[in-house]
Amino acid sequence: MRLAVVGTGYVGLVSGVCLAARGHEVTCVDINPAIVERLNRAEPTIYERGLPELLAQVHAAGHFRATCDLDAALADAELVLISVGTPSHEGRIDLTQVLHTARQIGAWIGRHDRHISVVVKSTVVPGTTDTAVREAITAASGKHPGNGPGTFGLGMNPEFLREGEAIEDFAHPDRIVLGHEDTTTLARLEALYAPWAVDKLRVNTRTAELIKYANNALLALQISAINEIANVSAALGGIDILDVVEGVALDKRWSPITAQGRVSPAILSYLIPGCGFGGSCFPKDVQALRTLGADHGVPMQMLNAVLDVNAAQPLQVTAILERELGTLRGRRVLVLGLAFKPGTDDVRESASLAIIRALITAGAQITAHDPIAADHFAQSFGPGGEAISYVADWQAAAAASEVVIIATAWDDYRALPAAVQPGTVVFDARRALRPETLPQARYLTIGRRVG
Repeated sequence: MRLAVVGTGYVGLVSGVCLAARGHEVTCVDINPAIVERLNRAEPTIYERGLPELLAQVHAAGHFRATCDLDAALADAELVLISVGTPSHEGRIDLTQVLHTARQIGAWIGRHDRHISVVVKSTVVPGTTDTAVREAITAASGKHPGNGPGTFGLGMNPEFLREGEAIEDFAHPDRIVLGHEDTTTLARLEALYAPWAVDKLRVNTRTAELIKYANNALLALQISAINEIANVSAALGGIDILDVVEGVALDKRWSPITAQGRVSPAILSYLIPGCGFGGSCFPKDVQALRTLGADHGVPMQMLNAVLDVNAAQPLQVTAILERELGTLRGRRVLVLGLAFKPGTDDVRESASLAIIRALITAGAQITAHDPIAADHFAQSFGPGGEAISYVADWQAAAAASEVVIIATAWDDYRALPAAVQPGTVVFDARRALRPETLPQARYLTIGRRVG
């Protein structure tokens, strides 16, 4: 199938490259000529594991190209994916880019008789595709959704990609949601995803939109719930929350017992306590769903609590350190990990932002390290950022620090036990290490208080 993908961020570029890898002819569209030029040299413009190799492969095979010319990309496309950004402002998603793209596509549709399916892949709140997007295309084209001549197709195909694992997630999905408002678009989505032999759910567009939000909201709920229980565990003392989690996880409703033995599903990873979730999806999506509910007269009390717990969770780090050490003023503190999770250079809503701001307020002397995200973090931090010293040699910095905080569980930091001096305080905010691997250090974490 020939298709256009508008937007070359995490979702657009990964989707375009992975669809090209399955034999489709993909044209990615971006307004930035520098990005287009790099992509046409098979140079990724985002950091994502496995992307450089796959982009080089599909570029060499002639299945992938990039352009700034939307009309040229649409000229022979059967389907166009809208994969532009939907940033959040005060808990509401901003549809500016989505609707601008919809109007541009609509203008093209108005000048051509050929039927094309417009499919939203950007994350948008339920009721967006079949109202705002449809209206934007109709106003620009003078046509309406449908199957026959003089109409256009309309669909919604949510993504379930984890940053750092996006190539793997697209190549081996657990399900594909085919949201559609007409049978022609459904048929094209079926053809687009024919190479994937996985569960496919065929629904209308607003159901597809809500599936994405419900998925992320429930995962975020699980994280905040275990973090709140972990905080109680630490307050009581004499309990390690990981022992509690193990006991809970042995419930066969979490970990089914089969003839082959006990199954340990990946969902249990969301029961590991830490300093809160971040990134471009969970905070934004939970906020947007909360706002959507309020707009329709449904107070989203559970989602309010999820966000409140998550906002406070990074501050557990400094609160516990001050309780144990008395003061952080003047202490040499190294923060390891600035991205919101390992495997990405994305620092949006990273817990490290809140942790370091609290450390600055407490008067600590701060050094910081991340394998790939330090530059993005420095650009994003804002006022007060001059108080942070970024280091390349984190092991040397660890040896010279009084306190080391693991804020992102990069594999690199598993070497920390060999780097710290006796008596160093190690605050493992992500449970990346086992306490017994640090006998010379004073090990602290969330959900565990010894003594």
